[in-house]
Amino acid sequence: MDIDENSGQGPPSQGGDIDTSFLQQFSCLGTTDHDELIVQLQKVLGNQLNYTTARFFLDMNNWNLQAAVGCYFDFNSGQKLPSMRIVEDITFGYNEAVDMNTNFVQSWRIQNNGDEVWPNGCYLKCTSNYNQPDTPVHSLQPGEETVISVTLTSPDFSQSFQTKWRLCTSYGSYFGDTMWSIVQVKESGTLALTQQLLALRANNLESSTTQSGAESMEDVQNVPPTTYFNAENP
Repeated sequence: MDIDENSGQGPPSQGGDIDTSFLQQFSCLGTTDHDELIVQLQKVLGNQLNYTTARFFLDMNNWNLQAAVGCYFDFNSGQKLPSMRIVEDITFGYNEAVDMNTNFVQSWRIQNNGDEVWPNGCYLKCTSNYNQPDTPVHSLQPGEETVISVTLTSPDFSQSFQTKWRLCTSYGSYFGDTMWSIVQVKESGTLALTQQLLALRANNLESSTTQSGAESMEDVQNVPPTTYFNAENP
């Protein structure tokens, strides 16, 4: 289940605050088409639900729109969503174009800007029409920051390639800032190459540091043991 779109801090209304006349308009349509009912539920709740979650609430209520709305608010009553803000987009090669049909990495630094620890089971979800697996996100303490990254593949034609991302709780509620990846796709784009070169450099530095550390440890191991004396046994 995934709940979307209201910048992240909970449902747009609680129970009686929803526009009942708006809800009745949808109910009077009398449709039994499941896809249409899902669209109706999403609109009634201000696009707070994605397709999967809307389908869940409708199916649980025998595809009755009003019952599904009530069930949704009952489910969310009393639940406080976590807080998250984007600190910065730290994608290597930011603002560079990417070549067609090429893998690249998108990264964001994010922060728990609330006053409560994030619950376990949070994950990053792509809410665009793009087939991308969910990415687990570990729990953050208030004020703590972390970096989350996803690997994307550019399309095989030139265009502006955009994907939209949201953090979710384990029960499917979206929270925090909306994250975007927007890159220009064109032939001979250099973004992926830039990232590969930076990754190679980082690996070389890590290998050098590891080797230096191993040599230092070997030097330490070759030092003759030191004999210690105390006042009683010189």
